[in-house]
Order: sequence, then C-alpha cells, then structure tokens
Amino acid sequence: MTALPLSDVRVLDLTRLLPGGFCSQLLADFGADVVKVEDTGMGDYVRWAPPYYGDEEQQALGTRSAVYLSLNRNKRSIRLDLKSDGGREGLLRLVRGADVVLEGFRPGVWERLGVELPPSTILCSITGFGSGGPHAAQAGHDLNYLGYAGVLADTAPALPPVQIADLAAGAQGAVIEILAALLSRAQSGQGCRLSISMTHGSHQFVAHRLAGDPVERLLTGGVACYRIYETADGRFLTVAALEPKFWQRLCELLGRPDLTGRAFEPELPELEALFRTRTMREWLDLLEHEDTCVGPVLSLAESATELA
Repeated sequence: MTALPLSDVRVLDLTRLLPGGFCSQLLADFGADVVKVEDTGMGDYVRWAPPYYGDEEQQALGTRSAVYLSLNRNKRSIRLDLKSDGGREGLLRLVRGADVVLEGFRPGVWERLGVELPPSTILCSITGFGSGGPHAAQAGHDLNYLGYAGVLADTAPALPPVQIADLAAGAQGAVIEILAALLSRAQSGQGCRLSISMTHGSHQFVAHRLAGDPVERLLTGGVACYRIYETADGRFLTVAALEPKFWQRLCELLGRPDLTGRAFEPELPELEALFRTRTMREWLDLLEHEDTCVGPVLSLAESATELA
C-alpha cells in the first residue's frame, strides 16, 4: 500500500472552530498525524454545535456533534489547561515532536504563551485580519471578513450559504502555505512563521475584478446565459452557457433558435416562462449530457449521493 504524502508529518492543532479544524482535517486526510489540543473547559466550541449523533447524555457532553466529528476525523485529541504550569509543560513536550503547529489565537496570544519552537518547526497562524494593521486584534467571523474583503459588494444584503473566508481563504489557504513551507524545509531544514489572513485571502478571490467585469452583473444574474432558472416543480437549473456554441446548442434543444443572438440580454422572459413548463428532471433528461452547460441545483443530501 502506498503511503500518503504527509504520513511522516506531525501537526499540532491548537485551534477552535471551523478554519483551523478544516485545515488540519485536510492535512490528516493527506496522512499527517494530527494531535488536536483542546482546553479543559468547553474545549473546541464546535463540540457543542448541533446536530448531534447518539443519546441525550452524549448530546449534553457535546461529544457527538456531527460537525465536530466531521472536522476531526483521523485526528488524536488531548486536553490541556494552557494557563497552568502543567498544561504549558505538556504543550512544550508536544511542540518538540511537531513538524507543524497550527494556532488561531488573536495576534499576541501565542507570544504570551512563551513557547519556544525548534528551528525546524513551521508555525502557522490563522487570523481574521493578519498579524498587523488596524483590525488585527478585532473580533470577527466569516461574514465580517467577506465584507471587509469586498466579496459581498455584489449581493448584499444576501448572505452567502458557505463560509468562504473560513474554509477557502483560511483553511485551504493555510494548507497551501504549509505544504509550500514543508517543501522549503526539506531543502533548507529550517521552519518558518506563516500568517494567514482570512480577509486578505478572501480579497484575492475578487481582486482580478478590480478593473471591472466584462459584462455588468455577469456573476449575479445580469445576463440570460448565466443565470439560475426555476422549473415547473419549484426546483432550479443552473445555466452557464457563456460561449456562443453552448448557448446556440441550448437554444436548439429548447426549440427556440430565435433566442440565439440574445445571450447577454439582462432578462429573457420567454426563457424564464419556458423553463417553468417542465420539471427539473425533465429538463435534465433533455439538456444535461449535451454541450449546453446546464445542471441542477441539488440539495446537500442529493449532492452527497451524486458525488459519491
């Protein structure tokens, strides 16, 4: 059996909540030995996040939270009181054997712990706003970071249905930099300090649009060929037929070749009405495996089955 790529890497995860937990989950999926450190009080707050598996006693303890179990598969766990001498001694022992230390404290907290890392250790800090600047010590969550990053400007006051800053800019951004640091360490033998800003990372997702979009509101329903349409059964289809060949094929299969030259009009009431004449499944049977760039809006459960 081939070893996983990070099977010789040990990660010490001192974080709470989603960004750090998802980051170390991805590293564990790549084979890293992840040791999750929780305090002796509530531990990781995600322990208490519903829904729960198991009986009422387990639910009361928060040990069977579905979210917690998902984020912490393939990890080991230990509880330490970092405010006590014994807890700090335990942390020092764990640090000596770690290749990567992952922390999500506010800037300055790690330094106050007074933990000296071996020169080869990679320390990765996942922060809201970075280690410096006017917002560095400011409390925040995903929605705040996305607002500062300009990501919400096109859709406010609507809220995104997924934590983009936490999962992509924070967790996956940290994984990318950790992997690069491990490659560098393999050559130099030296560790480093990484600082991940979820706000700055989120801004990178939209920075290529600073000069403007090719078409106004292209990504938010402003053109007929890139929109979500309702079907007869109250479900929805995604249409992303941006290229002329895809739009032309779609119009052909819909029996509306007269719409071929109208792909970038803001609205096509004729197309909206047409999609409401059949169910989502009926439209997919006609369009899904053609060069139309048409697909369904699936529920989470449907998506899990579809992608299994």
